[in-house]
Amino acid sequence: MKRESKEEQVKEISKIFKSCDNFYLVDFMKMSVAQAVELRKLFREHSYSFRVVKNRLALRALGEEFPEDFKKYFQGSTAIAFAPQNPVGLARVLKEFSDQSKVLTVKAGMLEGQFLSPERFTEVATLGSREDLIAKIGSLMVLPLMKLLRTWQAPLSNLSSLLSQLKTKK
Repeated sequence: MKRESKEEQVKEISKIFKSCDNFYLVDFMKMSVAQAVELRKLFREHSYSFRVVKNRLALRALGEEFPEDFKKYFQGSTAIAFAPQNPVGLARVLKEFSDQSKVLTVKAGMLEGQFLSPERFTEVATLGSREDLIAKIGSLMVLPLMKLLRTWQAPLSNLSSLLSQLKTKK
């Protein structure tokens, strides 16, 4: 590979790292061509991207702002799966594909600019979607108000049931 093409690849990879805060390093060593095509098709459906990189070029593109713990995962066959907007969805797609095919492993990742170890990846993959989490927070915020409303309504409903029972007795 010529020096100019290497420099161009470093620039492209650097753009990826700077433009996207959410990406995962993936080991794809045992993946067949058919599985790679299937994975890329799955990524296109969800608007995610997948790029195979050379480790030395990727390390050059990283720069100094990334932690050293993250840099040590650039060994062996490495690809970058990145999502500009939905990192949990990307993690879920990677986890499902990994569970089905048994050929893909996630080495590490960056989630909203924070280092994500391989052990924590399964936690992220099992999170609900952003909308689900917002709905849960909303329901937790409304629950105390609903209980207060029921408490205020209880004496009135008890009084009305008492009056209706008195009316039926007479």
